[in-house]
Amino acid sequence: MDHMEMEGTPWLDQPVMLHSSRADTCKLSPAQCAYRQGHWRYWYEADHVYALSTVYFFIAVIVVCLIGFCSHRLAPASVREKAWWRKLVASIRFLSYRRYDLTAVWWHVPSLGVSLLLIVGAVFFLAMTLGPQPYYWPNTRTLNYGGSPPIATRAGWMSLACLPFMIILPTKANMIASLTGVSHERLIVFHNWVGWAMFALALVHTFPFIVFHIWKGDMVTQWNTSVVYWTGVVALIAQAYLQFFSLRFIRDRFYEFFKATHFLAALIFVLFFFIHCDFRLSSWDYFIATGVLYTLSFLYPQVRTFFEFGLSRRASFTMVSDLALKVTIPIDTAWRPGQHMFLRFVHMGLHAFTAHPFTICSLPVTRDSTGNSKLVFYVHPRGGVTGRLAKAAAQRPGFSVPVLLDGPYGGVQGRPLYTYDHNLIIACGAGAGLSLPFVMESLLRSAWQARTGKKKFVNKIQVVIATRDMQLVQWYEEALLEYLEENGLEMVPDSLDILIYQTGRPTSKPNSTSKDPERPDEKVNGDYQVVKRLPISVFTGRPDIATVVRDATLQRGLSVGIVACGPKEVLKIVQDEAAAAQLRVVSSKSGAREVYLHSEVFSW
Repeated sequence: MDHMEMEGTPWLDQPVMLHSSRADTCKLSPAQCAYRQGHWRYWYEADHVYALSTVYFFIAVIVVCLIGFCSHRLAPASVREKAWWRKLVASIRFLSYRRYDLTAVWWHVPSLGVSLLLIVGAVFFLAMTLGPQPYYWPNTRTLNYGGSPPIATRAGWMSLACLPFMIILPTKANMIASLTGVSHERLIVFHNWVGWAMFALALVHTFPFIVFHIWKGDMVTQWNTSVVYWTGVVALIAQAYLQFFSLRFIRDRFYEFFKATHFLAALIFVLFFFIHCDFRLSSWDYFIATGVLYTLSFLYPQVRTFFEFGLSRRASFTMVSDLALKVTIPIDTAWRPGQHMFLRFVHMGLHAFTAHPFTICSLPVTRDSTGNSKLVFYVHPRGGVTGRLAKAAAQRPGFSVPVLLDGPYGGVQGRPLYTYDHNLIIACGAGAGLSLPFVMESLLRSAWQARTGKKKFVNKIQVVIATRDMQLVQWYEEALLEYLEENGLEMVPDSLDILIYQTGRPTSKPNSTSKDPERPDEKVNGDYQVVKRLPISVFTGRPDIATVVRDATLQRGLSVGIVACGPKEVLKIVQDEAAAAQLRVVSSKSGAREVYLHSEVFSW
């Protein structure tokens, strides 16, 4: 029972098997054997009782999310217009948008819905760990029920059962993302918290053994003769490193170091965890499941990169401002506004082993266009690879390097943004380029409606940009004008309004503006030009984000689609206002009949 002895074998028991035997010979009295074989206590069935229950819990959560995802996607229009359906959707969105930050400890709490799901998980693990009795066998010097404390046994099996889900959640192409409709980057929060659950359960698994063997008086002997203990300690140290370095204040400070060592630490953790389990019962089944799922998730994007994009793509780089690096990749593929690609820059030393996510800031050309589609990214150079590329682009504008592509991923879920009556795009800092594809899509649809004569209700699109980049107006205008020219578009809809707030330097007139379509050379505060073909207003100072969102969501009877990207502080404001709008929908108060929010995190 419990920990099998290595008997001199340095790694695994011999002969190595897939599953260890479940044969049990109880030498206690019949009553004691019956007690020992109780449902919640029996070591030889602990994997079925605790590990499988944990798997079923994860599957149940995924199935609930799958039902919600399919219901929202497949609901007929007649149902979507019902008041009860709108209130149901608004209730779920409120849980998704509302968040409460613990400012006293500088902790950004996940959304209310995610927090509730984490609480459900915590209740499950606490109940399964602390509910069954006893925690320790009632052993004496002459009576031995077993050497594996029951609380340690169940905690270990539940920790092991978390492994496949913890490993698969952060992968870009994973089954959970496909089934739930949640993009991979939004599953990272669950990857992190499942990791903490595994770590906590591993500690609960570890310390009872130490307590038991200290009581028994053979702790030193066990450490010196049983590989189980030191392999478990190595796995625990690697896991502790992964968890504590994932804390935001540590990860942000040592990001490049953590990125370089993350996979090595994960490999050490899984390898020593595998040896530690030593094919007990069905323990290795969970490693097989983990390996299969991770391999499929890893191979799919690699195969896709090779067959869809090839290995001969090149990315060219140009500094369009002191704070913006333009990356251009000619390509023949399709993507949607708000999606991102992973780029792996070849010939960049160690950076060639890492794929970097960048939001796409362009749209594919139309069929009638004379040009070719281009993936365009506007990147705020920092340290690492983007800093090196920016320095090279400043010295040699237009230089290029080979690049491998993976994607696109993410984007607006469900209905396209243009199907909402009012579109509000809020882009701050490095995320300003995210708004470009939505504006381009608006220009394209307006031209198509004018060409075909289908003049149904035209949605209004309002773009609010806050940036320190004093040259953003120039490259933003150039990007839109280039798109108009490439696609042969002449008109700019009256329903489009672009507001750019310059925050790069103080000014004596904090809210001055200018927009005159008949005077293209007019300057704002002596610095900025407004092109007459584009409805762009330039302000100085920061926008009142809360008021902008509130005004949009208070429009009576309209559906409002919001896209927001920026620092966490900005997203918190937008999410709170969007959550307040959901409460107005639920309570049938005056305001928009539907509000949708898609948000992404960028820094100033």
